[in-house]
Amino acid sequence: MKSSTFALTLAAALVLAACGDKKQEQHSPQGAPPPPEVSVLTVKLESIPVVSDLPGRLEPFRVAQVGARVAGILQKRTFKEGSDVKAGQVLFQIDNAPYRASLESAQATLAQAQATLAQAASTARRYKPLVEANAISKQDYDVAVANEKAAQAQVAAGKAAVTNASINLGYATVTAPISGRIGRALVTEGALVGQGQVTELAVIQQINPLYVNITQSSSDIMRMREALNSGKLAKAGDNAAKVKVYTDDGRPYAQEGKLLFTDLTVDPTTGQVSVRAELPNPDGMLLPGMYVRVHIEEAQVDNAVLIPQQAVTRNEKGNTVMVVAEDGSVAPRPVQISQSKGTNWVVTDGLKSGDKVMIDGFIKLGMGAKKVTPVPWKEPGSQPAQASSGNGKPADAAAPADKPAASAEADNNAASSK
Repeated sequence: MKSSTFALTLAAALVLAACGDKKQEQHSPQGAPPPPEVSVLTVKLESIPVVSDLPGRLEPFRVAQVGARVAGILQKRTFKEGSDVKAGQVLFQIDNAPYRASLESAQATLAQAQATLAQAASTARRYKPLVEANAISKQDYDVAVANEKAAQAQVAAGKAAVTNASINLGYATVTAPISGRIGRALVTEGALVGQGQVTELAVIQQINPLYVNITQSSSDIMRMREALNSGKLAKAGDNAAKVKVYTDDGRPYAQEGKLLFTDLTVDPTTGQVSVRAELPNPDGMLLPGMYVRVHIEEAQVDNAVLIPQQAVTRNEKGNTVMVVAEDGSVAPRPVQISQSKGTNWVVTDGLKSGDKVMIDGFIKLGMGAKKVTPVPWKEPGSQPAQASSGNGKPADAAAPADKPAASAEADNNAASSK
């Protein structure tokens, strides 16, 4: 009896021990850890604008220097400095008393000439039937006709004198030749102006629209034209190239400009070509003389993608990115880059839609990970992003907040060296 009880107890102990070993086995770590997560950007090929980023300087659309065209004492200024004026608005008043007197004198001289003409014409009319009847000599009639013509000439001269006097009297009232914004007055009341030469009184500038003067490298223009002719680039559209302006502190200007012309000659000293654009300025926010950054969209790259610069390894062998396959494996992929756009590279070859390009997590590959788990890359301050074109939305991406671009690039180089 005791032996059977002992056997049962031993069997129960063995069962419990086996269960304990199985439970311990289930909780013990087995195999490799799960693949680490890395940030990836899913490629979507689109048309990306080719944008030239150039410095520019604003220039008024029209400039008028208001000057005194007659001599005299400046009596008053009738505008507020720095205000907007309309064409024809009175700006200054010069003492017009001498010119009013000259006009009245010219009018009196004209009236006298007109009276002389009336008398000469009457004499000529009376002499005409008399000379036909031989009542007077033909010489007397000829003298009467000549006196009439001389009186007509005097009337014409008198009218010209009146016109000239009227013009000078009008010049004594200085008006705005164009609409625009007027600066400070360059003379004050009581000053003698226009004595011997034209005296500048003020300057009016039309600032809506404004001109943007730009210089572009002749070699860049040549490369652009060759790429357009070869079909590598497509024109931006049927209209003129689009012009976007950014202020010197980097803020975009709301109005879009249009390109007017490109100079036909190259400056021999700088190798630059002058380019001019027209920019609306309805609110007068921009001022002539300001420096701006100008983005000119001249063409488009088809079937391209924007990739953050931190994802691309650049060396003497070329440009590569790390692509994550469906099974989580990672492999380098050579790519071709046409230019930069903000903090991104414009990739024109080597990628296709749907490829997952690693943006972050290169250090995990350097630590020996063979496979990874891709998660959508988040642009700082945005939702999970996909590779986009220049229209697009998550375009000019900066380095992720959790890893500076320089560190990511170092990790990238380390991974590619392996």
